[in-house]
Amino acid sequence: MPVTGEERLKRRHLLDLLGEIKAADGEAGSLYLLPDCPSDEAAGLAARVPGLAEALPDLAGFLSAPTGAVVFWGEPYRLVVLPPFPVKEKAIFGGYTVEPLRLMLETESTIGIVLLRLGAYAVGVFDGEKLVSSKVGTGLVHARHRQGGSSAARFRRHREKQAESFFSRVCGHMREHFESHLREMDYMVYGGEKFTLAAFQKECAFSGRLAQRVLPYRLDIRHPGQATLAAAIRQVWTGRVIRWQPPTGF
Repeated sequence: MPVTGEERLKRRHLLDLLGEIKAADGEAGSLYLLPDCPSDEAAGLAARVPGLAEALPDLAGFLSAPTGAVVFWGEPYRLVVLPPFPVKEKAIFGGYTVEPLRLMLETESTIGIVLLRLGAYAVGVFDGEKLVSSKVGTGLVHARHRQGGSSAARFRRHREKQAESFFSRVCGHMREHFESHLREMDYMVYGGEKFTLAAFQKECAFSGRLAQRVLPYRLDIRHPGQATLAAAIRQVWTGRVIRWQPPTGF
């Protein structure tokens, strides 16, 4: 399989890799693709980068990533970077052109994070990777009732009320910590259980004000808390690197 490796690199290591790529002397081309780029468009653009078209059968699934894709192709580097934040402009360059991706990684973007599971939450605002405002806490939401009958129906209504109260409280904390940063907030990220987050966003009108800035993925968080916020922002700043090597006789 020509795809020889895939790794996740944190911000500093991504910047180190870009420095190595920039210093390479070989013939190369660079391709920046917008988020969710249609496969036919990606193929057409890839055909304009020498040598890249031959690798498309192996790489096509990566070129339509939700945050876009950056391809560095030549000697000695043949790789695709799936960046932590959306690519803003489609472009093709001669040589290893790392500057647009480097600028993305060096910019201290303002990022809001909400981590939520029924019974626990963490809300944080970050300047780059530095936490500037946060609130963590818990709330009582009973587990689901396993029996049937009228008592189960009453329990379900009671549980729904508990969840509504919990969501309302978390929404208030989100507004308290995010509102003063709305103008400069670049991105918003949610983490936790999918259906819980969907229910929260439905109940929390304030979350709609950030809908256009939500990154297209969900962090897998089991226990929201202060330490989890620190781990979450490191995960947000992580990119994926897919390396490709031609088969023998290429």
